[in-house]
Amino acid sequence: PPVRKVAIFGGTHGNELSGIYLVKHWQEHGAEIQRTGVEVKPFICNPRAVKKCTRYIDCDLNRVFDLDSLGRTVVEDTPYEVRRAQEINRIFGPKGSADAFDLIFDLHNTTSNMGCTLILENSRDDFTIQMSHYIKNALAPEPVPILLIEHPTLKYATTRSVAKHPIGKYEK
Repeated sequence: PPVRKVAIFGGTHGNELSGIYLVKHWQEHGAEIQRTGVEVKPFICNPRAVKKCTRYIDCDLNRVFDLDSLGRTVVEDTPYEVRRAQEINRIFGPKGSADAFDLIFDLHNTTSNMGCTLILENSRDDFTIQMSHYIKNALAPEPVPILLIEHPTLKYATTRSVAKHPIGKYEK
């Protein structure tokens, strides 16, 4: 099916500034990313951590999108990031549903010498493979390595995992 709903995430970690700056720019200048027939939503994932310029407040937001955390009953001492994950899941999901956003492109920074690296979570997702190929060609001759995080017992519960097609982008 065609891709109709796309989110661009920045600020999953509040100290990774490139994605934060881009998302804030696109929130103010949305025409740059809008396309006919596609809803594109730029979104700051962890605004409290962004405000403090710290990775997270209580726990890593990029690790609490597992079904247990998303289904957890909120009580007084529920970590901020678990609450925020549930909110993100309501806005862009629910995870695993037909109503979930088609694509979430999650922008990160790293101190590793990775250059511009794409992160995929499923080697059998034809859409993300084709999109990665498109991005690599668009950025040529710059190298764009692809890191596949796929393991039969590891369930990497990232912000982008709410979407039908998750892609992460890390840049030094």
